[in-house]
Amino acid sequence: MRQPIHTARYDRKVATGLFLAFAACVVFSIPACKHEPLIDPMDPSGQGTGGGGGTDPEPVDTCNPSIVYFEQQILPLLISNCAVPGCHNTATNDNDDIQITSYASLMQSGIVQDGDLWEAINDDDPDKIMPQPPQAPLTAAQIALIGQWIQQGAQNNSCSSGCDTTNVTYSGTIAPLVQARCQGCHSGGTPQGDLDFSTWSDLHEVAVDGRLAGAIQHQPPSPFMPPSGPMLPDCRIDQFLIWIQDGAPQN
Repeated sequence: MRQPIHTARYDRKVATGLFLAFAACVVFSIPACKHEPLIDPMDPSGQGTGGGGGTDPEPVDTCNPSIVYFEQQILPLLISNCAVPGCHNTATNDNDDIQITSYASLMQSGIVQDGDLWEAINDDDPDKIMPQPPQAPLTAAQIALIGQWIQQGAQNNSCSSGCDTTNVTYSGTIAPLVQARCQGCHSGGTPQGDLDFSTWSDLHEVAVDGRLAGAIQHQPPSPFMPPSGPMLPDCRIDQFLIWIQDGAPQN
């Protein structure tokens, strides 16, 4: 996101009445629902559950496909698209003191509870939409995922469904990982570092010259990737390293 999120305060009295409208919007992607504010996850009258707590959650053993998990799905998406350098990676006067690098900083900003996050990612105005052009906007699927997480109470939750390091391929392992974790910065018309990871070629280049391994392991002088928030989970790093050691093939 290139500019601070514009604050837009919502009347919490209408939150309950908008519950069904939002649910239909997320499930069926009805355009008319686009700017409807969501349930306030911090307001019991909106059927929220208190936001989950501020510390890192203990992961459950398996991932439930009907639940959206903050640590595995929402935080990587926000860091990749919102916490890029010079934007919401730190809290400054230039970005309304909004930092989006952890659950604690996100909830402290108030943009989830007040509906500002939902409004910003759905705005039609190019001067207000987040992320700001020329950065690529969120996809409909990404917006729906954030909406579903908010509807479920904006929980600080986590899960563990295993991590396969026995059959690492570009198409089955690396490309989906890069799409989820990296392409918010490294795609579009002006990708960070002039590196577009939406295709294999640029990723292969930084893999074979050592920059990718240094970046994901936070080894100076490489720039840390992701630049904000925590390092990738150990197993995800292992998957990258296995692929790199195999020659970073397009398999």
